[in-house]
Amino acid sequence: MTTPALLPLSGRRLPPLNLGASAFPHHRATLRLSEKFILLLILSAFITLCFGAFFFLPDSSKHKRFDLGLEDVLIPHVDTSRGDKNLGGFLIHGQGHDQHRHREEEERLRNKIRADHEKALEEAKEKLKKSRDEIQAEIQTEKNKVVQELKKKDSKPLPPVPLPNLIGINSGEPADPDIQEKRNKIKEMMKHAWDNYRQYGWGHNELKPIARKGHTTNIFGNSQMGATIVDALDTLYIMGLHDEFREGQEWIDKNLDFSVNSEVSVFEVNIRFIGGLLAAYYLSGQEVFKIKAVQLAGKLLPAFNTPTGIPWAMVNLKSGVGRNWGWASAGSSILAEFGTLHMEFVHLSYLTGDPVYYNKVMHIRKLLQKMDRPNGLYPNYLNPRTGRWGQHHTSVGGLGDSFYEYLLKAWLMSDKMDMEARKMYDDAIEAIEKHLIRKSNGGLTFIGEWKNGHLERKMGHLTCFAGGMFALGADGSRDDKAGHYLQLGAEIAHTCHESYDRTTLKLGPEAFKFDGGVEAVAVRQNEKYYILRPEVIETYWYMWRFTHDPKYRQWGWEATQAIDKYCRVSGGFSGVKDVYSSSPTYDDVQQSFFLAETLKYLYLLFSNDDLLPLDNWVFNTEAHPLPVLHLANTTLSGNPAYR
Repeated sequence: MTTPALLPLSGRRLPPLNLGASAFPHHRATLRLSEKFILLLILSAFITLCFGAFFFLPDSSKHKRFDLGLEDVLIPHVDTSRGDKNLGGFLIHGQGHDQHRHREEEERLRNKIRADHEKALEEAKEKLKKSRDEIQAEIQTEKNKVVQELKKKDSKPLPPVPLPNLIGINSGEPADPDIQEKRNKIKEMMKHAWDNYRQYGWGHNELKPIARKGHTTNIFGNSQMGATIVDALDTLYIMGLHDEFREGQEWIDKNLDFSVNSEVSVFEVNIRFIGGLLAAYYLSGQEVFKIKAVQLAGKLLPAFNTPTGIPWAMVNLKSGVGRNWGWASAGSSILAEFGTLHMEFVHLSYLTGDPVYYNKVMHIRKLLQKMDRPNGLYPNYLNPRTGRWGQHHTSVGGLGDSFYEYLLKAWLMSDKMDMEARKMYDDAIEAIEKHLIRKSNGGLTFIGEWKNGHLERKMGHLTCFAGGMFALGADGSRDDKAGHYLQLGAEIAHTCHESYDRTTLKLGPEAFKFDGGVEAVAVRQNEKYYILRPEVIETYWYMWRFTHDPKYRQWGWEATQAIDKYCRVSGGFSGVKDVYSSSPTYDDVQQSFFLAETLKYLYLLFSNDDLLPLDNWVFNTEAHPLPVLHLANTTLSGNPAYR
C-alpha cells in the first residue's frame, strides 16, 4: 500500500518521498579518527615541511666560493688612491656587497626556521598534555569564530525601502462569544502543535508526533532547516503568541544557515521559507527575516541556469547544481513549480532594489505567452532544455494548481495594475471551464483532469483551493461575470464539503471520483488518506469573506472538531491513512503546512474581516500574507506589466 510519504511530489503541496538520512546510514562512528591522532598527523606534516625547507635551501658555500673568486679577480681594477674607478670593476664590487647581504639574509632565515620549529615542537607538547574534551572545545571555538565571520560577511545591510501601508495586523477579535470561543480553541490547537514541535522536533523540518522526534523529507534535502519554525511564524504572530514567535525568531537568527551541502525543492523552499520569512518581516518589522530571505533567494538563483531560463525543480544550496525529478515526463519542469515564484520574487526585488528576481519570473511569463497551448490549456510539464511541452496532462490540482493562483494574485498584488497577468488568468480560466469543469449526475460541480485528450472524472483535495480562487478573482472578471464566478466558487466549496461529509471521520480524502454511482468518494486505498491539508478550509474562508454565509463557518467548525478528535495525539497532530475507517492508523507526521495554512485559515474564518483584509494583503500558496504593492511605492513601476 502506498502511503502519503511515498507519493511523488506534485502541485501546491507536494507529498514527500521519505528519502531522509535514515535511508542511507553513514556509519560515521566506524570511520571517525580521534582528534589527537589527526592533530599529530598535522603536526608531523608541519615538522617535515620545516626540515624540508631547512635541508633543501641552496648551498651557500657555493655562493661563497663564487663570490670570492670574482672579488679576487675584479676588485684590483679599482684604484682608490688615484680617485678614478673602473666602471666594470665598480659594478661587480657592488655585486659582491649584494652577495654578502644575501648570505646574511639566508642566515637570518635559517635562524627563524629553527625558532619556528622549536616553537612548533613546544606547542605540540602542550597540546598532547590536554584532554580530549579540551581539544574539542578549542576546535569548536575556532569553528564558531569562522561561522561568526561568515555571518558578518553575509549580513550586509539592505537598502532602506518604504514599507507598504500595513493594515490589519493586530485585530479581528469577534464580538460574538460563541465565535470567540471557537477562535480560542483553534489558537489552543496551534499552541499544542507548536509546543510539541518545540519539545520533540526543535530545529528539524517537521515532527513525528507519535515517535516524538524530528522528521524530514527529500524536499528539504538532508539538513535541519527548521521548516516548521519558518512556516509557522506568521500564524503565531497573528494569533498573538508573541513568546513563541520570539523563540522562532531567535532560532532563525542563530541557526538558520543556507550554506549547506543540501539539495532542496526550489518551489517548496520558495513558498515555505522565502514566503514565510517575508511575511514575518512585514508583520513584525524585524530585519533578520528580510536578510535571511534575500540570502536564501541568492542560493536559488542558480536553478535558473538552464537553456530556456525555466528553473530546475531541485538545486543544491552549496554547489548551485540543479536537476529535475526523474518521474516528471522525461526530465521536465513542472508548471505549478516554476509558475509559483512570482509573488515572492517581486517582493524580493522590491525590498532589495535588485531587478534580477523580477526579471527571472517575467522571463518565464514571456516564454509561456509565446507557446501554443492545446485547447487553450497549459500542460503540466515543460522541458527546460528544449522549451517544449512534455506529455499533455492538464490539472487544476497537483502539478498545475498554484500556477493559475499566482496569475490572479500577481494582478492583485500589483494593486490591479498588472493587466498582463489578469489576461493570462482569464484566458486560462475560460479554457478550464470549457474543458475540465463538469456537473456529476448527482448535481455536484467538479474539476477533472485532462490527460491526452481524455477527461478523467476525478478531483483531488489539492484542487479544492480553486473554489476560493474563483471567488477571489470574481471582481474584475470579463464580461461582467463576477456573479458567475462567485457562484462557481460556491459550487466547488459544496462539492469539497461533500467529500468530507461522506467519510466516517468527516475529513476529506486525497482524491475522489465521479464515476457512475460513486460521487465525491475515494475508490483506491491509496487515495483515502488525510494529511492535515488546508485547501478545503482555505475555500471556506474565502467564501466566508465574500458572502458571510454562516454555513462556511459551520463547515469549518465541523472540520476543526474532526481534526481535533481524530488527528490530535499527545505529541501533536498526525495525518490519518483512511478517512473511511472508524479506527484509522496514523501516518505520524505533523506537516509544517498544518501550522502555516490549515490552522491559520481556521483562525481567520472565526476572526473579523479587519484581520488581514484582502484589499491590503495577498496570501501566497502557503498562506503567507504579503502586502499589496501600490504603484507609488514600488520600484517596479517602470516595467510595462505594471503600467
